Amino acid sequence: MPAPDPQTAIVSPEISERAADRRVRAHDASHYLLVPQAVAEPRDADEVAALFVAARERGTTVTFRSGGTSLSGQGVSDGLLVDTRKHFRRTTVEDEGRTVRAEPGATVRQVNARLARSGRKLGPDPASEIACTVGGVVANNSSGMACGIVDNAYRTIESLSLVLPSGTRVDTEDPRATELLAEREPGLLPGLSALRERVLASSAATARIRQQFSMKNTMGYGVNALLDFEDPLAILEHLIIGSEGTLAFVAEARFRTIPVRPHAATALLVLPSLSAATAALPALVATGAATIELLDATSLRVAQRSPEAPRQIAALDVEAHTALLVEFQADTAEALGSALVAAEPVLAELPLTTPAAFTRDGAERSALWQVRKGLYTAVAGARPAGTTGLLEDIVVPVERLLDTCERLIALFAAHGYDDAVIFGHAKDGNLHFMISEDFEDPAQLARYARFTDDLVELVLAQGGSLKAEHGTGRIMAPFVRRQYGDELYGIMRELKALFDPDGILNPGVLLSDDPESYLRHLKRTPSVHEAVDRCVECGYCEPGCPSRDLTLTPRQRIVLEREIAEAEALGDPGLAAELAADRRYRSEQSCAVDGMCAVACPLSINTGDLVRDLRSRRSGTLANGAWDLAARAWAPATRAGGAALSVAAALPEALPRGLTRAARAVLGSEAVPEYDGALPRGGARRLASGGDPSTAAALFFPACIGTMFGPENGGIGATEALLRLAERAGVELIVPQGIDGLCCGTPWHSKGMEAGYERMSERVLGTLRTAAPLLPIVSDASACSEGLRTLIAEAGDPAELRVIDSTRFAVRHLLPRLTVTSRVGRVAVHRTCSTTHLGANDDLDALVSAVADETIVPVDWGCCAFAGDRGLLHPELTASATAREAAEVIAADADWHVSANRTCEIGMTRATGAPYRHVLELLEFATRP
Repeated sequence: MPAPDPQTAIVSPEISERAADRRVRAHDASHYLLVPQAVAEPRDADEVAALFVAARERGTTVTFRSGGTSLSGQGVSDGLLVDTRKHFRRTTVEDEGRTVRAEPGATVRQVNARLARSGRKLGPDPASEIACTVGGVVANNSSGMACGIVDNAYRTIESLSLVLPSGTRVDTEDPRATELLAEREPGLLPGLSALRERVLASSAATARIRQQFSMKNTMGYGVNALLDFEDPLAILEHLIIGSEGTLAFVAEARFRTIPVRPHAATALLVLPSLSAATAALPALVATGAATIELLDATSLRVAQRSPEAPRQIAALDVEAHTALLVEFQADTAEALGSALVAAEPVLAELPLTTPAAFTRDGAERSALWQVRKGLYTAVAGARPAGTTGLLEDIVVPVERLLDTCERLIALFAAHGYDDAVIFGHAKDGNLHFMISEDFEDPAQLARYARFTDDLVELVLAQGGSLKAEHGTGRIMAPFVRRQYGDELYGIMRELKALFDPDGILNPGVLLSDDPESYLRHLKRTPSVHEAVDRCVECGYCEPGCPSRDLTLTPRQRIVLEREIAEAEALGDPGLAAELAADRRYRSEQSCAVDGMCAVACPLSINTGDLVRDLRSRRSGTLANGAWDLAARAWAPATRAGGAALSVAAALPEALPRGLTRAARAVLGSEAVPEYDGALPRGGARRLASGGDPSTAAALFFPACIGTMFGPENGGIGATEALLRLAERAGVELIVPQGIDGLCCGTPWHSKGMEAGYERMSERVLGTLRTAAPLLPIVSDASACSEGLRTLIAEAGDPAELRVIDSTRFAVRHLLPRLTVTSRVGRVAVHRTCSTTHLGANDDLDALVSAVADETIVPVDWGCCAFAGDRGLLHPELTASATAREAAEVIAADADWHVSANRTCEIGMTRATGAPYRHVLELLEFATRP
């Protein structure tokens, strides 16, 4: 295969040197920051090969970035940064789930979601599975809560498709792989065999490797491969695991999967002290518990601050307590019960402060695990302003865990780290601890250096490893020689030279001869906005963001503000102005403000609050006045909008499309919606209805979007469907007077139009308090249900004003009184951001399951980004947000397509070409007499 033309890569539109692109991608979850010269988004392995060729010719270095969740600095670069998330997400399940192929941009959660249908999962189970990707799992040899060193990436890899720094592509599964490498890389495999022979000839090196890799260990290269395998191709394959992007690019990984044990029971065991908790470990490990996670007293106090803290944690009076989060897993309920019974004598001997209470309830278990998985970000979010949170990751033999913990606590005291926390995978002797440091203060930076030297001495004296699962990165690269000794360090240096003789891949990572390199390129975190200042840039928010493939993610929006503030603080107004110019469309206008980032964020940061504030500051007097006027006359405004759509639908499509495009060209895309033929006609006017509050089941608040956007052809719309269903079920609803002029307030709130929002809020609250204040308020659009709930909460209104979405109302009050007369076949369900916020996804699914033979929830479902009028103002946003879900839906070939919000239905209809209707329309159809 001839080498790709390097010019192809250089002129690729997927490469950017613009300041905003370089700076927002410069940030990852680590405390390091280097600004790349350029950012590339290659579409396939051939383009990666072309980048390698060009980089060598131009003397540029190459670093790969995927999820950006790494904490040790291995994903930042001042050369070419290659982002693999956009075009490398394909996952292929094979052999009934026993194996799976995944590209580096696919997240662990996405891969496991596809495997779940086969009852299988990936072996590595990192806490960051919502955002970390296969590329990172391979690069860092990730492990996690339960997999230990048995089911990690090193042990479960079956084959790798690679691009070597020379540009050579090789798939280790290919029977001709060895022959191909002999032809194109003649020195590589013989060189690996020679290094294996040298290691085998050294009893000291062999013993050192076996001792170091008998526990979790991601420090330096995985030289255990030189002992574990004789075939040089297998050695090559396993050296790539944990090499942190310094040896090759992994274009695809094929894993052996492990079975999901569907039955689990979890408990938080609280003991009076750290010593009591560590002393309990041997007996607990002997019970066969799948996971044993340690949380020290400070960790428990931090967890208690969360409003979602489970009762087992919230009720604790924490002093010196330490908790062990213990979980048993089994294939059957009976086997799980037997395991719990067998563990009872051990539990009875432990000095627990409260009796052990194992729960099998999914919600309770999830809440406990959410505390543990979100602990790093929760602790980091509670750090003092202006400081950086550093999460370290060490491992020692389990029998030395208590001594290590005690000495570590003494180190914290000696260096003045009073708020340090300790948690981690106690079963594996793997500890995480976190400290906060102000790197702007030279005295504190010097303190951190002294602490690190003492830490290295402590861990190595205990026979441990300075990195267990987070990767060596930049933070521990200078200490690899101290951990392994000169002989093995020399072997590692030769490995690097064999693979990458020109040194183009990720320099400064994993190996460093500069003893102070870990103290360079440290990141500042200036304060920019109270809504987002706690952000630790972990990236958990990114996979679910609807604009992630179009413009920016929530993390990048926050980073952009920080970069603007930093440029201003450093006296660079030109850079600040350039970044601010990019902000308007890429940050403000293309954000759906759907709040899904807050769902994923362990700190519940809603970046939409930042964007709304930016929009509010930018909106002028004229725009505010127009929206305030709309709030005063909402009834005629909505009817006029609906009438305009009806008129447009009666005309040749080219005419209204051309008119709106011309108007957008003059007035701007934020001022004029774009018309296309996929939009429906206008809907019906909302009408009030009388009723007796003493006999009615609910106050019905039909959404105004039903007036502006009529139902799909052949449909009746959500409002009519709910009224018919209520009548059929014998349930009385009251529609309040003046409903035609009321709105949940979302249009004003999302745009930052505060005057209009306040005006509408006052009117809505007055009506609700008067009409039937003791009845639940039901809306037939999930976004409006969420908007009403927000409006009521922000007003501090009494708890009597309770909002319930129509999906939940139908499950609780209508479905039990209805008879299904016409079952349907396959139904594709689009869950909305609002049903997610409302906790109504299960209700949406339950309504479909009640009338359908098969429910299809796409693995890649997410916010459609129609977001009220975003889909009309910026249709490219909705197109990007729905692309992957739409592809899955089209392939499913469903009979019905449903959602729970009219604009979301329009967005999904556009994306798939299939008519989406409200789930209530499906229920009404299936229960007709």
